[in-house]
Amino acid sequence: MTLNVEKLDEANYKVSATIDTKDINSKLDKLAKEASKSVKVDGFRKGKVPVAVVKKMYGEKLAQDAESEAIGEVLQEAYKEANIAVEDVIGNPTFEKFEDKGDTKEIELIISLRPKIELGDYKDIAPEFTKPEASEDDINEELEAVAQRFTKAKSIEDDRALENGDIALFDFKGILDGEAFEGGSAENYELKIGSKQFIPGFEEQMVGMKKGEEKTIKVTFPEDYQAENLKGKEVDFELKLHDIKADVKPEIDDELAKKALAKEDATLDELKEQSKKIAEDSKTRKLYEDELKPKILENLIEKFQFDLPKNILEQEIDNQVNQKAQTLSKEEIEEIKNSSEKLDELRESVREDAQNSVKATFIVDALAKAENIEVSDSEISQVLYYEALMSGQDPQQVMEYYQANNLIPVVKMGMMEDKLFTKLLGLYQEEEA
Repeated sequence: MTLNVEKLDEANYKVSATIDTKDINSKLDKLAKEASKSVKVDGFRKGKVPVAVVKKMYGEKLAQDAESEAIGEVLQEAYKEANIAVEDVIGNPTFEKFEDKGDTKEIELIISLRPKIELGDYKDIAPEFTKPEASEDDINEELEAVAQRFTKAKSIEDDRALENGDIALFDFKGILDGEAFEGGSAENYELKIGSKQFIPGFEEQMVGMKKGEEKTIKVTFPEDYQAENLKGKEVDFELKLHDIKADVKPEIDDELAKKALAKEDATLDELKEQSKKIAEDSKTRKLYEDELKPKILENLIEKFQFDLPKNILEQEIDNQVNQKAQTLSKEEIEEIKNSSEKLDELRESVREDAQNSVKATFIVDALAKAENIEVSDSEISQVLYYEALMSGQDPQQVMEYYQANNLIPVVKMGMMEDKLFTKLLGLYQEEEA
């Protein structure tokens, strides 16, 4: 075996090696001999299977294992020659050449190392900012939102007619060609007028009805209605209105505060204080997402300069190419598949973004270690559980999806990034609270 190790930069080494084919064959023979002692083959006693039979049955797999063993030896020699610590190696080597020359096999591969980042004084990556304050309008908006959460529909006491926004409690029966049709009837049905829950023209014709009133209306089903027998058909609906309910919003007072804060002695002033905090937190979060976080990322990418491991960069380019491909037409994708030049152009178009993404990931990881910031598995589970609840999905299925698609590390990095940035910005306490 001949070996040459070239240092490309601080994060990458190029290894060129020539391996004698007879050495690989020798390893294959050794592996086949070892396998013959344990494999089970019909017609032979265990441990008595001829090596030739093992080679015939498992030759391809044994050849792959022999080559892998030889390449492993190349790597160990490369580490030794370049004084590379195994723990500094990141990811798998990237093969750039593997040629069978008959008597020899020529290989070229890239070994990538985890970047060593000199942090120095990094506090200046956090931009200065003024924490937003809640205005009276902001506080009142939050109070209105609280009152809305405790709003309940109640039967109206006066003898007024049904209006938009009211909830009608009524019976209805649909009649098509003189006969009631399936799925067109219900009793004591509640419908919010103006919700557009029913087909066009139905709710509009209910406006003005009074409690106890009966009425027949005509409506026409849309041409694209799901039931074939009703598409484009004009039908009658017999209606009987039993009750009219209207949303009754509570007064914004101490009583509302007691309900909202779940405290018997709560006051409106306390509720206002909480509403103020919610409004300010919301404004701060928006400022963080829209301005502060992008600025910190921009600052750290500019501040820290170091070489990136090629294999990790290429993986990120692959990811971004796949993401971009989802936005392309079938014709554009087909054109890229049939043109290596077009594929190269696509990869180059995302290279800078990929470099910044990989660079930011390594910097955030280093800064998080320096600031003793960690994200536990339970924190990740809580975030995914909340996400599932907010989207109406099963939490267990959401967790399994993230695990199956290897998205947990992405979630963890995002959470670590936010913890780090909010701490550097002086928002850490607010985020923890």
